[in-house]
Amino acid sequence: MSTDIIHSFGLEVWHVYAVIVFLGILQGIINTVAGSGTVLMYSFLSALGMPVNVINGTVRLGIIFQTATSSYKFYKNKKLVLKKGLILGIPMIIGSVIGAELAVSINIEVFKKIVALVLLFMLFLMFYNPQKWIDGQSKERQAKTGIWQLLIFLAIGFYGGFIHIGVGIFLLSALVLNAGFDLVNANGLKVFLVLMYAPFVFTVYLISGQIDLWVALFAAVGNVIGSLIGSGLAIKRGAGFIRSFLVVIILAFSLHLLGVWKFLFGLF
Repeated sequence: MSTDIIHSFGLEVWHVYAVIVFLGILQGIINTVAGSGTVLMYSFLSALGMPVNVINGTVRLGIIFQTATSSYKFYKNKKLVLKKGLILGIPMIIGSVIGAELAVSINIEVFKKIVALVLLFMLFLMFYNPQKWIDGQSKERQAKTGIWQLLIFLAIGFYGGFIHIGVGIFLLSALVLNAGFDLVNANGLKVFLVLMYAPFVFTVYLISGQIDLWVALFAAVGNVIGSLIGSGLAIKRGAGFIRSFLVVIILAFSLHLLGVWKFLFGLF
């Protein structure tokens, strides 16, 4: 982070770390219940002058602790299908390492508009067949793993390694629409799958020197607290709550990627 930019906002360094912990809590809640909470941390660190590639690496440590905490809570409450997660985790790991290797040298901005359009299409699917997101499908459908499913999760792993923002939404969509899980069990699998590939991606960024460890550690503290709150909400409130929360997050995140919020704020 640039200390000159920090002081220009009238802040001390400890103020910044306090905000990072707070944003980490919000990030952990949003990421656990839906996805795209990491955009809060991206936006704040970017405003403080941290390069995008360093931000992309720095947030990965918190993601490891966040998903480890929420995975344990989902598993403890019997909302994590561990066997399915281990199977789908293999293509996720492979894809994520490839994506991370490319991300350390490629401009991430080129993906934003495409991601926004894909997310808006997912929003349409959620309203087209809402019960599929809430009820899930047969146990036989959930247990079946075909080549197309493996390729889908390979692609999502690639995206997650390249840029973490929004990967939770893609995972939830694939786990519901393709694998047949309801949103509660899909959430358990989502955080576990991210946990499987996150350490590999973190290692790639660490070797490349694109991680601010102090920021990463403070963010991780907030992420753990947020993941405990978020997983509790997801388990107690059920699939209907998750779907409503997800609709709001997808819409807000898509508008962010398309630059709508920035345009509106610029009018004032």
